[in-house]
Amino acid sequence: MKTIVSTPLAPSPIGPYSQAVIAGNLVFVSGTIAMDLQSKQLIQTNIKDETRIVMDYIGAILSAAGCSFKDVVKATIFLNDMNHFIQVNEVYSGYFSAHFPARATIQAAKLPKDAHVEISVEAIRPDL
Repeated sequence: MKTIVSTPLAPSPIGPYSQAVIAGNLVFVSGTIAMDLQSKQLIQTNIKDETRIVMDYIGAILSAAGCSFKDVVKATIFLNDMNHFIQVNEVYSGYFSAHFPARATIQAAKLPKDAHVEISVEAIRPDL
């Protein structure tokens, strides 16, 4: 059985997918970009700000699913330019404590809405 997770504190899907899905005690958060909640336009300032916005949105989705960053076991980061790797890490690392999740970082030729960064995570719900 699966449960769809949705929160108004993160962007609505721009395609046929959910913000997140709970399956058993696992939470799968879809790829998230720095999209303005009202206008649906990409927020493009700089890579650190975009990463911070994405991570805040992911935090809201995790919260709606009954968990937090401490429950994340895997993250996937898509960058439009691997030269942003260090700056993204600086922001990303601030959302986790001593035990970081497993992770993959991939350079993609193009991301939705021409985003510079897209992040998805997988977590385990602590109450189950």
